[in-house]
Amino acid sequence: MNTDVAAENPSALSLWNDPTAPVAARVDALIAAMTLQEKTAQLSGVWVGASDEGGEVAPHQHDMEEAVDLDALLPTGLGQLTRPFGTVPVDPALGALSLARTQARIAASNRFRIPALAHDECLAGFAAWGATAYPVPLSWGAAFDPGLVRRMAAAIGRDMRAVGVHQGLAPVLDVVRDARWGRVEETIGEDPYLVGTVGTAYVQGLESAGIVATLKHFAGYSASRAGRNLAPASMGPRERADVVLPPFEMAIREGGARSVMNAYTDTDGVPSAADETLLTGLLRDTWGFDGTVVADYFAVAFLKILHGVAADWADAAGTALHAGIDVELPNVKTYGAPLTEAVADGRVPEELVDRALRRVLTQKAALGLLDPDWNPVPAALDGTDPDDPETLRGHVDLDSPENRALARALAEEAVVLLSNDGTLPLGRPRRIALIGPNADEPTAVLGCYSFPQHIGVRHPGTPLGIGLPTLRETLAAEFPEADITHVRGTGVDDGDLSGLEEAVRAAREADVTVVALGDRAGLFGRGTSGEGCDAGTLDLPGAQQQLLDALLDTGTPVVTVLLAGRPYALGRAVTESAAIVQSFFPGEEGTHAIAGVLSGRVNPSGRLPVGVPRAPGSQPGTYLGARLAHANEASNVDPTPAFPFGHGLSYTRFDWTDLTVDAHEAPTDGEFTLAFTVRNTGERSGTEVVQLYLHDPVASVVQPVQRLVGYTRVTLEPGEARRLTVTVPADLASFTGRDGRRVVEPGALELRPAASSADPRLTARVVLTGPERHVDHTRRLHATIAQKPATA
Repeated sequence: MNTDVAAENPSALSLWNDPTAPVAARVDALIAAMTLQEKTAQLSGVWVGASDEGGEVAPHQHDMEEAVDLDALLPTGLGQLTRPFGTVPVDPALGALSLARTQARIAASNRFRIPALAHDECLAGFAAWGATAYPVPLSWGAAFDPGLVRRMAAAIGRDMRAVGVHQGLAPVLDVVRDARWGRVEETIGEDPYLVGTVGTAYVQGLESAGIVATLKHFAGYSASRAGRNLAPASMGPRERADVVLPPFEMAIREGGARSVMNAYTDTDGVPSAADETLLTGLLRDTWGFDGTVVADYFAVAFLKILHGVAADWADAAGTALHAGIDVELPNVKTYGAPLTEAVADGRVPEELVDRALRRVLTQKAALGLLDPDWNPVPAALDGTDPDDPETLRGHVDLDSPENRALARALAEEAVVLLSNDGTLPLGRPRRIALIGPNADEPTAVLGCYSFPQHIGVRHPGTPLGIGLPTLRETLAAEFPEADITHVRGTGVDDGDLSGLEEAVRAAREADVTVVALGDRAGLFGRGTSGEGCDAGTLDLPGAQQQLLDALLDTGTPVVTVLLAGRPYALGRAVTESAAIVQSFFPGEEGTHAIAGVLSGRVNPSGRLPVGVPRAPGSQPGTYLGARLAHANEASNVDPTPAFPFGHGLSYTRFDWTDLTVDAHEAPTDGEFTLAFTVRNTGERSGTEVVQLYLHDPVASVVQPVQRLVGYTRVTLEPGEARRLTVTVPADLASFTGRDGRRVVEPGALELRPAASSADPRLTARVVLTGPERHVDHTRRLHATIAQKPATA
């Protein structure tokens, strides 16, 4: 409806502003009152940075974009504000004031007083200056603890909401298919069930705080050829259906995620941003998703400049809109004038604009942004004086003691003890040689989407904003009586071995050597891990392996510590290190967790979310492989990992006994119930991570040798035992059959309670009976695992 018609119908203008009216009616009335330019304005945003003086935000100039004139844009409205806190360092309180003032201006500038929806990154914590840096998602996977991840996400969401942010661009639900990919650190692991359960918990936590969680990257980004960023994805429909899609399905169905972000990649020639079958047919028509689909940054423009499936900006806009992308991010580019002109001249139906707009406005209504009493001032600034910005500096704490306690708890649970000859815990060594490029580097605990590594590196004069104790500092605190000699030895990736002789000398003079190796997180080649930092092989970067080998030659026990974003082949260290401790960018409290594991203050309970390769050239590889993907006589290349998915040691011992199965047969719509006892037979308390794998020996299509279908953490005092009862629905045996439908087939199965994918402790052989049964997205997704004290 044009402006004149809308003016003749004031009731239509007032209905959308009535919070007591049904949301659908409000949104319909608003759409009817809008001009075409006002409609398209809601479908894109502006990349901005908040002001550290509390003034209005300033548009961010990115090399992919032309300069943005806010004054010209605002009279027709604005859909999104991109990363107001995650673009430049800004005091959180002043950033909140800056955002509030800008939102007031945006609302005052358009006819309907609609503010923008503000989004920011929150992959491993709110990506804002001074906010808590939590462990990266690969560490979430290592913890095997969805409950703790849910609590962390709720804390992240509360901090974001308090300063005026509405949407978080997390979690990443990509399943690792090739560990050479730079963004492995952003993933939760190589198993879709682990990724789905932990990722869903994160979504639940973020959404509980009122933040719109954004699932990414939909779908297949991590399956790119050779692990290269944005490279085409090589996978068939069955791999997509059974490995890539289940985490998204779970997070939508059980997590309540309200937004999805497309993947950059193309699969079999179809870019995700142009895939109507994926973004509309599956996501909306089949799964019933009713939130917004937002473009990964510049993904709509990439349809023209990278994929070559659009002739011009209008063609790119129409293609993406038709596929199902509602919002173009990060800036207005194709959904602005090109889309408006394409609709006006009939190249793009206005109905597609209205479809996307309806989803955007429905979400804004749910966030209260259409209500007449909407207030741009966020909760963190309640009771403050906005006219005196300097009094606000330091008023908002995004790194509270409660946040840090959560960060430490998760970091401690995520440390994985890969091997140990009895050297750990260290006890009270007199002389420790601490060697390696990550031994005294504060940012060695951070991933590429942490604020210091993502944004702070471009502002070298700005303080980090959070405390980042180095491993050298935490070891000194953990072992106050020890004489600790620190030698860098070499850099992460500089290949410099000028410090090798000094490192060897220090090791020979010590009682034990701790060597801290791994990655430096960065973006697009600035690091060894992170977005655009892909690896040709899984050798340790730089000269780190030479340093490690030289230390192993000294005869002094070597404890190898990894602070990394992906698993690496460790060569001789697999068998010759006294112990190996794996940590995946554990966040600001991470070195405390590592030091605690080394001293024994923390009994390690982390388990590998990705296998550690034995050889650097064994990728792509995953425990989920079919029989011929594992070691066999048909090839001289052995892909068997040095340490498999799910592996991790403890300082105590656990026995698994007394397996019982209620019934060894069940129909294809039934379930099995098994029970077994786990007992701590060691001398200290500890946590066993009980994993349940399913093996299907005969199926109509090739299946993985086994796959994870359940897990739980079991914490036991010395001598204590728990009886675990596990109910496994037949639905968990389903897979995509030859006709493309998900099927539960009759036949024999093995259910394997296990300590890792390579360490089954018990085996239940069962049989599904009756006819084949087709299931869909409403199938049961989980086994239930109950614990109770075991009787003597």
